[in-house]
Amino acid sequence: MSAIPTLDIRRFTAPASAADRDAFVAELGAAYREWGFAGIRGHDIPQSLVDDAYEVFRRFFALPDATKRNYHVPGAGGARGYTPFMVETAKDSRYPDLKEFWHIGREIPRDSKYAADMPANLWPDEVPGFRETGYGLYVALDQLGVQVLAALALHMGLPEQWFADKIDNGNSILRPIHYPPITTPDVPNVRAGAHEDINLITLLVGASAAGLEVLSRKGEWVPFTADADTIVVNIGDMLQRLTNHAYPSTTHRVVNPPGDGARQPRYSTPFFLHPNPDFLIDVLPSCVTADNPSRYPEPITAQGYLEERLREIKLK
Repeated sequence: MSAIPTLDIRRFTAPASAADRDAFVAELGAAYREWGFAGIRGHDIPQSLVDDAYEVFRRFFALPDATKRNYHVPGAGGARGYTPFMVETAKDSRYPDLKEFWHIGREIPRDSKYAADMPANLWPDEVPGFRETGYGLYVALDQLGVQVLAALALHMGLPEQWFADKIDNGNSILRPIHYPPITTPDVPNVRAGAHEDINLITLLVGASAAGLEVLSRKGEWVPFTADADTIVVNIGDMLQRLTNHAYPSTTHRVVNPPGDGARQPRYSTPFFLHPNPDFLIDVLPSCVTADNPSRYPEPITAQGYLEERLREIKLK
């Protein structure tokens, strides 16, 4: 497999035959074992929803800095609302990332048992339609993530719905990101330093803009610029841990574009799909073999793991 594949998920959700559905599962699993990444097209997320979401996100990021900072919650680890420019720092990086972002979380009843770990959303009054459009995209990506995990469960030899009750109240995050124009030559920072994602899987809307690079098993950085109708879905560290590294969480980055491209802003919107906060990440017995003994004999809750990682990237 010389390139990161793009697959049509309709072969899973509305297959022409059982054999084609099985083939999709096999191809998706092979892509994740090799790359930790795959492109997904054939999803039912309307381009109009994506376009509308990007428009409200751009309008928010164009607000004055002082206005945006009204939605920053100090000490909250960026869980909701606004995180200012050059705060997040990739693990082991000397320099913060050249980005600012917003977090939208799951809307849950405030008397839920998860309320302490999943605060209420903030919504910017200055941008009409932000809440409806932003949360509409959240729900659409959440539903697509459920489908991808169902296919992946089958590849792991698990029941198709194995993940369903473990993610139905997941502490998932939609993160609209703005990478401002780079106006200083020879800046040591990059737009997003080399890192792995924390969560189960990430669904990225907006990888049609150049800059995303994935580290291959050969140690080569492979650019992955997807078509506009393709959502890039990659494995995160929680799923890597759950599967004892059978499905790798691959290092990736967003590099600064050359020449005049650096003076253009870049926007992207990843959806970080998390399990329910009390889900226990314990290595699946089927992923432990004589050649691959358990790397994580001590299980950890999803919330405990998340907090540990947020401290590492300077968000807590």
